[in-house]
Amino acid sequence: MIKVLVSDALGDAGIQMFRETAGLDVDVKTGLSPQELKEIIGDYDALVIRSATKVTEEILDAGKTLKVVGRAGIGLDNVDIPAATKRGVVVMNTPTGNVVTTAEHAIAMMMALTRNIPQGTLSLKAGRWEKKKLQGREVFNKTLGVIGFGKIGSIVADRAKGLRMQVVVYDPFVAPEQIEKAGFGSVTLDELYKRSDYISVHVPKLKETTGLLNKAAFDKMKAGVMIMNCARGGIVNEDDLQDAVRSGKVSGAALDVFETEPPGECRLFDLDRIICTPHLGASTQEAQTNVAVAVAQQIIDYLINGTIINAVNVPSVAGELLEKIGPYVAVGDRMGCLQAQLANEPVKAVVIEYTGDFKGMDMAPVSTAILKGLLTPMVKYAVNFVNAPVVAKEMGIKVTESTTSETEDYTHLITLRVSTDAGENVVAGTIIGRNDIKVVKINNFRLELVPEGHILLIFNKDRPGAIGGIGTTLGRHHINIGRMHVGQEKDGDRNIIFLQTDTPVSPDVIEELRSAELVNSVTPLEL
Repeated sequence: MIKVLVSDALGDAGIQMFRETAGLDVDVKTGLSPQELKEIIGDYDALVIRSATKVTEEILDAGKTLKVVGRAGIGLDNVDIPAATKRGVVVMNTPTGNVVTTAEHAIAMMMALTRNIPQGTLSLKAGRWEKKKLQGREVFNKTLGVIGFGKIGSIVADRAKGLRMQVVVYDPFVAPEQIEKAGFGSVTLDELYKRSDYISVHVPKLKETTGLLNKAAFDKMKAGVMIMNCARGGIVNEDDLQDAVRSGKVSGAALDVFETEPPGECRLFDLDRIICTPHLGASTQEAQTNVAVAVAQQIIDYLINGTIINAVNVPSVAGELLEKIGPYVAVGDRMGCLQAQLANEPVKAVVIEYTGDFKGMDMAPVSTAILKGLLTPMVKYAVNFVNAPVVAKEMGIKVTESTTSETEDYTHLITLRVSTDAGENVVAGTIIGRNDIKVVKINNFRLELVPEGHILLIFNKDRPGAIGGIGTTLGRHHINIGRMHVGQEKDGDRNIIFLQTDTPVSPDVIEELRSAELVNSVTPLEL
């Protein structure tokens, strides 16, 4: 009997689907402590979660028979995906089940904030009639700035247009033509800050977006702006928001998410002009039914039929094909991720070239892996091995592929060309031996890079002492170098250095490296 554990609250429709499937035995045990989950997870083949359960490396180690983790929802911050991948555990989410619900909540928060609805309710229930004090304003003809034009952000923009608002959008990963084609203005982030009466946040929580709305951002905004965050806690700096509300620069804020959840005692709650909800963005009957049914169907399809749907760490292919092309899927994913971090502007076009003896191989999953690797740093859990080509199309990225048997240096070579308005970056990768993944070319530089871990990409002048100076700086800050790869520019006077470090390098140390006389640039990468 195949055993399924549901460890977070799941809609009844999903649980009923598990119970009605022959060969499956489902247990619902919510509210487990990490230790309690660790003690029983070894008995189960599948784990169904929402946001409460933390699927750590320790839990995965204990799950000796665990095959799949399914998230009823989109966010996977509570799952150690690299650890799951190492152990062969498929991680799935349901990326579309609650997008409308979350977008509607952002609009509801905007209206409640604008018309002082929570304050009016509390005031009236306390026996006061504060009609004049709680005067609101219209949203008609006001400007809404939408940060992030993914599935939720685009719906918010559309609903705001229905309210006859002027909508401007900032998304560095979506081509401006796509935003304008949808009927909205594409602007820079500073322009959005300058023009917006309301700002709604709809980006994933990444290193680059953590603290995105901070003091510096608030200083650039129009006086009296209102802020809505129904995305992820931590994108808005809560201390800076409090100061901006107290000063009057921000006239109000509506928050559904917090840096720590539950937030406990929070200074923001002392301010009347901040309204809050306890992460209700996806909490409607319709959304909970949608994600429960979706995750149940996906897990059943995998456990019974071997079909993989909406996996974020495994392509949807038959097992025998995956065994054959698995290393190429892995190198493609890493090449895409590397290209995403090399690109400083929206991606316009992607060219994938397969060179060498790929006869008889279906390379479509590899192309999908390349696109997923490229798009994941931009849109995080909204992209997976199923929808990556669709997401690329929605973002206005032109994708072309070519295959040729002619090769000079490698039996199999994959070349990925990514074009932006700033130019083209070229990354090539291959497999050495059976499954040793290597990146062998970046633009004009040839090297053999293992694409994993914390990496510094350094361009420096090809002069004596340049590499030694870099090592000395890192050593002075107690940062250990795990691997170092050096490539020379063909017919040039620069080197490219990849330093893989045991720990991430802090921004202060990166700035110190950049200031060195023989260093041209330093870019931190996470692969």
